Amino acid sequence: MGCAPSIHVSQSGVIYCRDSDESNSPHQTTTISQGTAATLHGLFIKTDAAETIPSVITYQSRHSRNNSYRDRKENSGGHIRIEAETQTSHTSVKVSATEECVGPMRLTQEPIQVLLVFAKEDSQSDAFWWACDRAGFRCNIARTPESAVECFLDKHHEIIVIDGRHSRYFEPEAVCRLIRATKPSDNTVILAVVPQKPPDQEEPSVLPLLCAGFSRRFAENSSVSACYNELIQIEHGEVRCQFKLRACNSVFTALEHCQEAVEITSEDHIIQYVNPAFERMMGYHKGELIGKELTELPKSDKNRADLLDTINTCIKKGKEWQGIYYARKKSGDSIQQHVKITPVIGQGGKIRHFVAIKRPHIDNNNQVHKFNKEERCSGEHSQSECHSLRHRDRRKDSIDARSLSSRGSDAPSLQNRRYSSVARIHSMTIEAPITKVINIINAAQESSPVTVAEALDRVLEILRTTELYSPQLASKEDDPHTNDLVGGLMSDGLRRLSGNEYVFSKNMSQSQLAIPVTLNDVPPSIAEMLNDEECWEFNILELEAATHKRPLTYLGLKIFTSFGVCEFLNCSEALLRSWLQLIEASYHSSNSYHNSTHAADVLHATAYFLRKERVKSSLDQLDEVAALIAATVHDVDHPGRTNSFLCNAGSELAILYNDTAVLESHHAALAFQLTVRDSKSNIFKNIDRSAFRTLRQAIIDMVLATEMTRHFEHVSKFVNSINKPMAAIEETSTSSMNSDCEGQANIRNSPENRLLIKRMLIKCADVANPCRPLELCIEWAGRISEEYFAQTDEEKRQGLPVVMPVFDRNTCSVPKSQISFIDYFITDMFDAWDAFASLPGLMEHLSENYKYWKNLDEMKCKSLRPPPPS
Repeated sequence: MGCAPSIHVSQSGVIYCRDSDESNSPHQTTTISQGTAATLHGLFIKTDAAETIPSVITYQSRHSRNNSYRDRKENSGGHIRIEAETQTSHTSVKVSATEECVGPMRLTQEPIQVLLVFAKEDSQSDAFWWACDRAGFRCNIARTPESAVECFLDKHHEIIVIDGRHSRYFEPEAVCRLIRATKPSDNTVILAVVPQKPPDQEEPSVLPLLCAGFSRRFAENSSVSACYNELIQIEHGEVRCQFKLRACNSVFTALEHCQEAVEITSEDHIIQYVNPAFERMMGYHKGELIGKELTELPKSDKNRADLLDTINTCIKKGKEWQGIYYARKKSGDSIQQHVKITPVIGQGGKIRHFVAIKRPHIDNNNQVHKFNKEERCSGEHSQSECHSLRHRDRRKDSIDARSLSSRGSDAPSLQNRRYSSVARIHSMTIEAPITKVINIINAAQESSPVTVAEALDRVLEILRTTELYSPQLASKEDDPHTNDLVGGLMSDGLRRLSGNEYVFSKNMSQSQLAIPVTLNDVPPSIAEMLNDEECWEFNILELEAATHKRPLTYLGLKIFTSFGVCEFLNCSEALLRSWLQLIEASYHSSNSYHNSTHAADVLHATAYFLRKERVKSSLDQLDEVAALIAATVHDVDHPGRTNSFLCNAGSELAILYNDTAVLESHHAALAFQLTVRDSKSNIFKNIDRSAFRTLRQAIIDMVLATEMTRHFEHVSKFVNSINKPMAAIEETSTSSMNSDCEGQANIRNSPENRLLIKRMLIKCADVANPCRPLELCIEWAGRISEEYFAQTDEEKRQGLPVVMPVFDRNTCSVPKSQISFIDYFITDMFDAWDAFASLPGLMEHLSENYKYWKNLDEMKCKSLRPPPPS
């Protein structure tokens, strides 16, 4: 068979090589004279005359074995002591390398190597020898503990069989400990051969063997089949497991050198492993972390109150979670991280580990920028852009109509005079941390041509300003309406305080409240109106008239009931009714625009948006309840004046809120003050503290989002974080019938993006008047204009800076103001919202209303309606 000869080394240096090629015994011999060092079959051997080793080794047959052994003993002076012998067996089974898989990792396992440690040759050692031969395993025999360790260190056997029957030759436990003391033995299975016990004797404990390092024991049995079965079971059991474990060292090596921080925890969130990158990022040593529960570590207070609950809910379902999370370092500093947590399914199909991969959050729009780059390179538009372009075309006719009057060289400039905020957002590449961006630009300037360096200087000048999201306007003469709108809606005034303080009156009287009603007690005429509540064309002004300017209570009861708000808050309908009446009474009916009818209108739009399929699938019930409550209270106690007016007038509220988001902060704070001060109207009194905190935070965030100073920031973040990634996924989708795929759901359902969706929802609901049917749009335009006229009148009376000079009731062009408002604030925001929520009806109304205002403007008409024909 061409098997390698076995080797016997005596004290005198005589070497005996044995092979099982032509004999029934695995031990045939040949003699090699003592001499100098030589190497034979990978085993280093010291001889006196290595050069005398014959090139062709002759073998003796088994029948001459005894004589041969006796002759050798005599020739060596009786000092023969066999120390080691080796064999590679291929007699019965031809075994080649096999493949194993550890997860996605493919491994190649070489034939198994077995080391037999037997002090003397007998039927048991022969049985294991032949068992190895039958299984195709490579086999070595060692006679002493020293030679066993030496041979093992050379070959790294997968299985070691130690004879434990005859302690007079060596202690098997001592041999096992010697081998276990070596590093390669970590993945080795060591088998103890123990003597058979008579049936009447008690079975000895296996614990001493296990404590010594043995893996298992084998009761003496010289049957080759019994030994073969034992070895095969070990191969298919422990050996393969150890082989896979050994391969895991490469995975841990990769983890140790990985640049991303990796944390592995148990299903109970007990830390089991962190890599050096994690230690560097968090400032801990792994010894301080491993074995601790995650709850024991300090938490950052910068996360949303419900974020941990959101993460746990997701990963306990076996779903991957990724998003932005603030962690607290050992030093106490908070670090913003992009975190990806993956549940690992183990035994029984249960989650056994969680793997968290963390990296410092530098640019959360890398993917978006990549999509932008691909769009610019290919010249193709994403679906969101297609929506934007399609609805920009709805204004093309009116723009062309304006250009018809000049039909000259100005036509192209008129068409290109305005770039949308979405277009600007598509080309933006700035994102926090701004310092890193500035440093990169500074470095690029050093090797740039003069013209490029000068352009980068201008870029740096812009980046160092604080208004990165506010578009630069043309001169006041070009578009005074837009300038005044921006000045009045997107700034907090001139900060020029006068001696005149503006303190608005608070109409808190409930004397005009309607008689408390339930849905069953609603008058038939009002009930009939409310049947159309789910329709976008619902006429809120008719409800206002029918309810004597108290539409919010009636509409609120209907909408809140349809969304199950009472069930969620665990409150009665009577309690909800009392709360709605309290909030409605806190709106100023004297305001022409910011009254409870406006709140009811925003509530209606909010409910309409929440029922859209994509919005509904992105939010949970708490989000829906928060949105409905936020819409109801978002302008409570509004004085009918802008933030800029209050700041310039030095009002108590402006001083209280440091001239920052004055009204929005007041609306949110007062809403909770009114709600919790009386248990008869406290709709939150029956929910637990944790749910209340989460709900309160969501309501406050949505109310504050209605402030216009951060309008472009909210819109651009929505476009970059949601519209563009989803459009890119749609473009690459192989099936147009299933474009709303899992990738899009992951984008929508991340906590950060759900926050953006809620902000965008209430922002659009708050200023949806231009998207209402024309008659409603006209009425709302007249109301807001009247409120701005009244503010300008008061500013002039008190000697305050006039924030919006164009809103002078004697000179103002209402159509121009509406055109500017739609162009500058509405179009791009609703293009983005339509691309997400699919609102073709609203966009059609917006197009028609825009044309209406354009036609009036071209007729030089400054009023709400065209003059009657003469």
